[in-house]
Amino acid sequence: MSKARSKKFWIIFWSVAIIFLAGFWLVLEVKNNPTGTISAAIDWVPWLSNKEELKSMAYFGNYLLKQDDREKTFMLIFQNNMELRPGGGYIGTFGILKMKNGHITGLQTHDLSNFDGRVPNGIPTPYPMEETLKVADWKMRDSNWSPDWATNAEKAEYFYQLGQGQEKFDGIIGINTDVLASFLKVTGPITLADYPGTYDSENAILALEYQVEKGYATQGIDKGDRKTVMNELAEAIMQRVETFTISQKIDLARIILTDLNEKDIQLYFKDAALESYAENVGWAGNVDQKWQQDYLAMVDANLGAFKSDYYMQRSFDYVIDLSGDVPKANLKITYTHTGKVKDWMTRDYLSYLRVYVPSGAWLENSTGWDNNNVQFGTELGKKYFGSIVKVPLGETRTVEISYTLPTDIAIGYNLLIQKESGLHNVPGKVTIIGKDGQSKVTTIDLQKDWKLDQ
Repeated sequence: MSKARSKKFWIIFWSVAIIFLAGFWLVLEVKNNPTGTISAAIDWVPWLSNKEELKSMAYFGNYLLKQDDREKTFMLIFQNNMELRPGGGYIGTFGILKMKNGHITGLQTHDLSNFDGRVPNGIPTPYPMEETLKVADWKMRDSNWSPDWATNAEKAEYFYQLGQGQEKFDGIIGINTDVLASFLKVTGPITLADYPGTYDSENAILALEYQVEKGYATQGIDKGDRKTVMNELAEAIMQRVETFTISQKIDLARIILTDLNEKDIQLYFKDAALESYAENVGWAGNVDQKWQQDYLAMVDANLGAFKSDYYMQRSFDYVIDLSGDVPKANLKITYTHTGKVKDWMTRDYLSYLRVYVPSGAWLENSTGWDNNNVQFGTELGKKYFGSIVKVPLGETRTVEISYTLPTDIAIGYNLLIQKESGLHNVPGKVTIIGKDGQSKVTTIDLQKDWKLDQ
């Protein structure tokens, strides 16, 4: 297989996550008036749990497959969430996907280690990249520094244009590494003739990371060809997807829906109606700026700790005390580094943690992070406190933050916790101490945004 064709298979593999938004209505065999027909079908089929989400899926499907003779162009941002960043993960590659009348008309992939060389120097990096990584110039690889996907998408396009990119994008899609595991849950395990082992939903991400970083050297593969395994795996997956039964297509659609809900796929559209649909069902990866009650988002940025997020476990304990004249909050975030040995993939963890809270909150005390360099800021309608967190291999560290909340928070108290893209299985406990001093405790698993609406 030619290298050019291999690249196309790799991009098609990732792109199918988006195309299956449209493919769902093909599964239901709807050909005429797809949006209205699918909406009716969704209302009729009893096993569909969230009808609004699936109606939105149908809406996007109609947009992507519409026979309007107009070419639509999307930027695909591939994020490795084993190296966590506020938008999902470190960006090593981006792709350009073109579609017309429901068919792929163009595919390109760009390695950012090359493309970023075209971006002029001189744009200062956000704090604390220069202080920790000695990176003075902001480029596309670090464009996803915000917890808000629309902000990241616009920044990525800005750097693309600075790098002399010529395309005008209709949308910018963030796709995390975990989407690979989603496909393998449906395709089943895959073996490759030229590579050892079997790739399945449990081991594929780590196995691929090892193959392209270490394994190739012991197999006589040139460094320049070390990522060919990704292309071959993508081709094998695509071959299976092409033969899927209707039942398997439905299974894949369900899994892609989970990836959207858990922010492993994030959508940004220039079309205001499309963007509004994405925001309404939680697929836009946006910070909710309209929310005026209590708010919490815990946002980490891995800074030079390699792929250590694969080994990091997090939990949190949030206590809100409404019994006094001024509402008070106490947040504990516990990090456990399950890695034991420093190697090619992991080392002591170092993160820039930002905690987003309601505008008007006031920090009273904090421990467990670098108290000498606590940062304060306001953006996206929220206030944040931020500093450096260090977690040595095999150890546990807890960051504790105490702050006051605006007094009107106590009136009809409600809470929204938004999760960071790229994180999963973050257990938490929320304790609310009411005006009468009575406590109400809720345990949660922060797989997606969570709202307490009393």
